[in-house]
Amino acid sequence: MTVGTSVVRFRIMHRHVRGLRRCIVIAAPLLLCACDLGPQYSKPAIPTPAAWQNSPADTTAAWPSTDWWQGFESPQLNALIAQAQHANDDIAAAIARVREADAQARIAGAPLLPTLAGSANAQRQRTRTGGKPPNAYTEYTPEISASYELDFWGKNRAALNAAKAVAATSRYDRETVKLTVLTSVTNTYFQVLELRDRLHIAQNNLGSAKTILKDLKLEQSAGTGTALDVAQQETTLATLYATVPPLKQQLRQTMNALAILIGKTPEGMHIADDTLADLSQPAVRPGLPSGLLTRRPDVAAAEAQLVAANANIAEARAAFFPNIALTASGGFESQTLSSLFNPANEIFALAAGLTQPIFEAGALRGQSEYAKARYAELLASYHKTVISAFADVEDVLIALQQTREQARRQQQAVTAARQAYRFAQAQMRAGTIDVLTLLNTESALFTAQDTMAQVRLSHLQALIGLFNALGGGWTLPQEG
Repeated sequence: MTVGTSVVRFRIMHRHVRGLRRCIVIAAPLLLCACDLGPQYSKPAIPTPAAWQNSPADTTAAWPSTDWWQGFESPQLNALIAQAQHANDDIAAAIARVREADAQARIAGAPLLPTLAGSANAQRQRTRTGGKPPNAYTEYTPEISASYELDFWGKNRAALNAAKAVAATSRYDRETVKLTVLTSVTNTYFQVLELRDRLHIAQNNLGSAKTILKDLKLEQSAGTGTALDVAQQETTLATLYATVPPLKQQLRQTMNALAILIGKTPEGMHIADDTLADLSQPAVRPGLPSGLLTRRPDVAAAEAQLVAANANIAEARAAFFPNIALTASGGFESQTLSSLFNPANEIFALAAGLTQPIFEAGALRGQSEYAKARYAELLASYHKTVISAFADVEDVLIALQQTREQARRQQQAVTAARQAYRFAQAQMRAGTIDVLTLLNTESALFTAQDTMAQVRLSHLQALIGLFNALGGGWTLPQEG
């Protein structure tokens, strides 16, 4: 069942306040009897986990702060984040969408308030009666009009509530976009550092390989080395050289992506020579799962959409009910300006009418069914958003745990490979091993160091993912 809206329209002169008062007296009982056709919104009940499956042993909560990136203690990252907050195009578009939604809410609320308009008309007329000469005169009619739509069934109020909920959704979406952008900036910056670390590792290994090749050529010249040893080392050197161009390509492309995120053109992008190993790792631990839903702007946005859809159902119900229209007009009408405001020239009229939809070819019922189906769709989306939020946290907790262990193990591998390479160099100089053994240990060290840089990035990305999954320090504004 839906509801229509009653309309009260007043058309008055500024001196005819008493006419407006009469209309208000008539409308007041209707306003007092205005109906709320609901349905009343209630927050969907979705069970929350009692605890996280992969939570750390220390269960003390350490929710992210709103400036969570400061915990990495990187001045360059802080500067990039500040630039992104100021110049990122996605954030700017999200802010503009908030303004759009606020404007729509103002438009939706306008029918709940009276409107005023003024006009002045002058009409030149000429009449002839019988055989008399024509009579020409000018008729003056100044007017002030006021109109008010009596929201008897709550249709306009429901439309306003829906628009306010949409405006709230746009604000939550803005926070989601902002969090996504800032985590993307952090991730991309760390990728730049990782690629530079890998390039540095490759270049160091190139230097070592060149030194070994030089020594082997000297030994060949002295007759203590073979052409095979030289050829094998030349192969190793060429392989190391081949790893550099892809890394340089990825580095340039990643820096271009970072430039877009902070609103710059690629040629204006410059990153200082920092390294992942210099970054601090801020502490962050989720509290109870029940506290997550008030810290995720995407969850808040999904619920705000539900609130809007619920209000749309009430609006659709109101369309089934009659419109009650009260109209009043008043003013002056005179053929001469000098006597225009003479009380004898006052005009005033009052009328009432009722309009009830009878046959709309199913349009009203279709709109009502659409509103209900839309609510059901958004309810399912809200449920998915909530359970996905819990899954996001579980995913990054296990990723953080496993990448931490992987980094520890990989560091052991790097230490062992470095020691083996040093032993091989010493034994090669002593002539107790062949060059193939040295080459194998050299390749193992390079692989271990390169993998270590990638594992370090994976662990930092898991940490960033946890900040993102926990809402990045955002909390649902308190009502009232």
